[in-house]
Amino acid sequence: MTTTTHNPKNNPVKKNWLAPFALITALSLLLMGEAYFGYRFHQLSYEQKRIKEDYSLSNNITFGIFSVDRWGEKISAVVDRRVKGFRLTAKQKIEMRKGIEKELHGLVNKAVSEVTKPQKTLGGKLKKLAFNSFVDVDELHAQVPSFAKTIVTKITSQASLNRLKNVAASKVDELEEQTYDSTDTTITTVEHNIYQKYHVAGATAYNRLVEAKLAQIKQDTFQCALGMLGCVAIALMLWLFLRKRVQLHVPLFIMSLLFAVVLLTVGVTSPIIEVDARIKTLEFALLGDKIAFTNQVLFFQSKSILGIIGTLIEQPKPDAVLVGALLLLFVVVLPLLRIVARGVHVSCGHLFGSQKMLRFLAFDLGKWDMADVMVVGIAMTYIGLNGILKSQLSGLNVETGALKTVTVNNSALQLGFFIFVAYVAYAKVLSFIVKRIDERNGSCEQ
Repeated sequence: MTTTTHNPKNNPVKKNWLAPFALITALSLLLMGEAYFGYRFHQLSYEQKRIKEDYSLSNNITFGIFSVDRWGEKISAVVDRRVKGFRLTAKQKIEMRKGIEKELHGLVNKAVSEVTKPQKTLGGKLKKLAFNSFVDVDELHAQVPSFAKTIVTKITSQASLNRLKNVAASKVDELEEQTYDSTDTTITTVEHNIYQKYHVAGATAYNRLVEAKLAQIKQDTFQCALGMLGCVAIALMLWLFLRKRVQLHVPLFIMSLLFAVVLLTVGVTSPIIEVDARIKTLEFALLGDKIAFTNQVLFFQSKSILGIIGTLIEQPKPDAVLVGALLLLFVVVLPLLRIVARGVHVSCGHLFGSQKMLRFLAFDLGKWDMADVMVVGIAMTYIGLNGILKSQLSGLNVETGALKTVTVNNSALQLGFFIFVAYVAYAKVLSFIVKRIDERNGSCEQ
């Protein structure tokens, strides 16, 4: 009796397609969730950027502290309040009456000395004789207080004060009209367009609306970031639960690469750093009142990695264009190329071309992938720039009796930077996984 030996290679085990299909379906739903959160994150980040750009334009220092028109309006308002609110106290009236009395006594004495001095002409001698005969100097001095009181009453009457206020106000208005630096029309146009865009009536309502919008956007953006990272974390946890299910590793890895693509796309397109330097308050004492400017924006910029690259490439300098092109290649193009190469390699890459080329792209190209270097570069740039801004702004802080300025540096790394960091960390994990898969499976068989 002949015994037949069954070779496993000649009788392959029937593949179970149900498990891979269920895994791909579940991961596809998870991937759509990550893509949705990433899309919302990108939208919210750019909405925040647009709102802050509008705010920085309407509160730019050129239209505030550096505007002669704005200074003219504020000074005019202070002077106008002082003129309209002008009142003489009882003490001031007494001091005024004493001053008038002193002047009147001086005038009487001067007139008496002029008439009673030695005269050479006959007419002069007759005038002196008549003055000495009919005028009592002491009586004149005695009438001075009543004259002074009458003068003070007339000057301090409401009608006289109103006439004085009108004259002063007209002079202030005339001076304000003469002080013109041609920015008033621009300021009015900018404010009108921005207020119309946000459907508000004035600066106070606009500032309140901006604060409320930014607070809500910050909260929503943070939730979307958590949603993205949560989806990625679940995908990574599946590797722990399915580490012994070798037949599921290839579809799981391919889907994991798609998660990386979403992270990379959101990370390079969303704002990663924001530079915001402003004068928080400037107070100037004038006539007992304070002229104040608040939140005067000195400089504002918010950039994504692609935005930084685009800015460099648009420069007329060849060295800047070269740096921008290198960043595009090593931070965006090569990471995407490595993701594609890994996916092709794991799913039997010999069907698509040279195995050596695929292995080079999937493994050896990692030394040229500068995404992790970009993370360090951005962090160091932020630290250095933040230190420079703080040092420069501290020199603008002044506090004297008449002037007080307070500066603030609102520069910060944005959530887009941390999404990019998450991609770099996730890519490192995928590199470890693909090496383990390659070591275990070796080359794909024909």
